[in-house]
Amino acid sequence: MKIVFIACIAAALGACATRTSYTDLYGSPAPPDPRQTTIRIDPGTRYVQVEGGQTVRFLVGDQAFAWSFNVARTVHRFDLNSVAPPGLLDHTVTAMVAPDPKYIGPP
Repeated sequence: MKIVFIACIAAALGACATRTSYTDLYGSPAPPDPRQTTIRIDPGTRYVQVEGGQTVRFLVGDQAFAWSFNVARTVHRFDLNSVAPPGLLDHTVTAMVAPDPKYIGPP
């Protein structure tokens, strides 16, 4: 009985330790499409303003990536570098996320 209890505790703790980042709270990658809202990021860009639920294509030089901002309700800003392809952004860019308009309004 004691061994079963210890095994259950170990399994529960192991499940808690598997999360290594919170980027899933920021939305998800999307395939870049020229028809999407496009924001150009250059060396002077310090922040971008987006809306929850929006999918945005980012142009960085001659490269592009897209992100779908289906963020958690508690996320209002985050470091875009944490979701951009590695090495694409050479400076910090903050994504300022406005609430998704489909969830705004009278209850």
